Amino acid sequence: MQNYFELFSLEADFAIDLSALEQIYQMQIAQYHPDKFAVGSDKEKTLAVQNTSLINSAFDTLKSPLLRATYLLELQDINAFDEKDTKMDVDFLMRQIELRESLEAIEKAEDEMALDDFIGSINRKEKQNIAQIEQGFKTGEIDIIKNLVRELKFYTQLNTHAKQSMDELL
Repeated sequence: MQNYFELFSLEADFAIDLSALEQIYQMQIAQYHPDKFAVGSDKEKTLAVQNTSLINSAFDTLKSPLLRATYLLELQDINAFDEKDTKMDVDFLMRQIELRESLEAIEKAEDEMALDDFIGSINRKEKQNIAQIEQGFKTGEIDIIKNLVRELKFYTQLNTHAKQSMDELL
C-alpha cells in the first residue's frame, strides 16, 4: 500500500506543513487528472482515476489532524479505535456526558448565543487536544496519543453536531 506521506514527499510526522501539502496535492492532482487522459486507452483512463482517488484520499487524511493522527498510529500497527481496548479516562467520559447534556439543553432552549459559546469552547478543546497529540508524537507516548485521538474524535463529532444545530437555528 502506498504511504500517504511518501506520496506527497513529506516526513511521516504529525506536525506537517499544510501549505506544502496543499501545493504538492495541486501538482499531483493536475498531473493525474482524468481529463488529461480522455483520449487515452481504457487502461490509462482507469489508472488516472485510481491515481486521482489515491491522491484525494491521501490529501483528505493528511490535512485532517484526527485522520492524520489515526493514520500515523496505523502505520505502527496501532488501531486507536480497537473495540477490545476499552481503557478510557473516567474524567473524560464524565466530561463527555456533561458536554452532550449541555448541548441538548442549549438546543432545547434554541439559544443561539449559548450555542455559539459552546462551539467556541469545543474549538478551543480541539486545538488544545491537537497540540497535546503533536507533543505526544514528539515524545512517542503511544498510549497517551491513542486516548487523545479518541478524545479528538469525540470533540470533532460534537462540534459537527453543534454546527448543524446552529445551521438549523439560523
